[in-house]
Amino acid sequence: MGKVAVGVAVIGAAAVCAGAALIVRHRMRCSSRWARAMAIVRELEEKCATPDAKLRQIADAMTVEMHAGLASEGGSKLKMLISYVDNLPTGDEEGVFYALDLGGTNFRVLRVELGGKSGGILSQEFMEASIPPELMVGSADALFDYIASKLAKFITEEEEKYHPPPGRQRELGFTFSFPVMQTSINSGTLIRWTKGFSIDDMVGNDVVAELTKAMHRQGVDVNVTALVNDTIGTLAGGKFSNSDVAIAVIMGTGTNAAYVERAQAIPKWHGPLPKSGEMVINMEWGNFRSSHLPLTEYDHALDTESLNPGEQTFEKLTSGMYLGEVLRRVLLRLAEEADFFGDEVPPKLKIPFVLRTPEMSAMHHDTSSDLKVVSSKLKDILEVSNTSLKTRRIVVELCNIIATRGARLAAAGMLGVLKKMGRDIPTGGVPEKTVIAMDGGLYEHYTEYSKCLENSLKDLLGDTANSISFEHSNDGSGIGAALLAASHSQYLEDRS
Repeated sequence: MGKVAVGVAVIGAAAVCAGAALIVRHRMRCSSRWARAMAIVRELEEKCATPDAKLRQIADAMTVEMHAGLASEGGSKLKMLISYVDNLPTGDEEGVFYALDLGGTNFRVLRVELGGKSGGILSQEFMEASIPPELMVGSADALFDYIASKLAKFITEEEEKYHPPPGRQRELGFTFSFPVMQTSINSGTLIRWTKGFSIDDMVGNDVVAELTKAMHRQGVDVNVTALVNDTIGTLAGGKFSNSDVAIAVIMGTGTNAAYVERAQAIPKWHGPLPKSGEMVINMEWGNFRSSHLPLTEYDHALDTESLNPGEQTFEKLTSGMYLGEVLRRVLLRLAEEADFFGDEVPPKLKIPFVLRTPEMSAMHHDTSSDLKVVSSKLKDILEVSNTSLKTRRIVVELCNIIATRGARLAAAGMLGVLKKMGRDIPTGGVPEKTVIAMDGGLYEHYTEYSKCLENSLKDLLGDTANSISFEHSNDGSGIGAALLAASHSQYLEDRS
């Protein structure tokens, strides 16, 4: 009996030792996985770093590219497009003006009533409609006839008080969010279609001329006085409500900036100098590139696999279309190399753009003690359940690293624009007030991003920071276009 008892004890001890060894091995494996995960996170943090010195280099590079783009067509990665807008709204505009906003598969018709200096915007009304899919690939006549018919319906149904006096035409600003080579304030030829449109007989033609012909066919007597894009519309909307607005920046799905330039500082401008002495420049700054930009392996891979490799580098680092996708790529590497979500890589995590920036924002803003929002987003989007609090904290840290880089780079871009305008340092003792009109869902809804952007620019400006402020200027593509129709009205001299 004694020998049996000893044998059982030995076997029991061996089992305990084996179990302990398994636990130790499991802990070591977990420990090495965690060490690997932390190494990946620290490497990302290092490569995304944006110290002030680097941001100043990026701002300087932006200024250099702006000069080059203004000097000659194709002289820079920045297109620095001449908008032909030389009169921004002053706030004195009066009367009823219209806007047509064709930004993609939906379009809007708006009417805005302006009351002059004391009245501001007295009333506004809009109608929205979808473009039928067959018209997106049909003929130019069919598309513009459909748009003009909706405009005709909108005008027919409006109250008599909005009707123009005898002998006057209604005036309209046309926001056309496709690549256009602008040739005057109210003309421009379509370079190519995007966003699912493909109407071959329209490419190379003047979009305003096509719309005007369609309006005539529909019996609509409206004069298109301004062809604009949404960034310039944002600038116009901002300027209408605050005369200190001089720059507009869109931070949304994509990003762009526009600003007021001295006409004499545009070597590639060969026309007569505008009376105002100023010209609004559409920078198309999403295409900015510099060797100083902090690019990671995730950015290089995203760019290579994108529809436009080598293009829109700045946009891919800063805008809402891409922030969530960069996060997905980091999480995928963590899952593959450090078993971040367990032994299996979540299949959903392999799908490009499955993790959108609004979801990233929601996780970044999660202030609950157990990070409930992070847990539910990982479960809903990636089908990952039972994540540890430690894992969820890392996800929030990754959101912070990626959003901070984007926001600080956007701030550096703005500093570059302020430098070009000579507004980054006080002149003559008293700094000139500059308001930056902002729009876009990323700026509006991703609070951590917008706070970081604003604080970073103020830090970079130092003593000049108090003279620079931000203002949310909503609906540049709608109200902004109507305001530009007003500031470029053919009847302006009659009113003065």
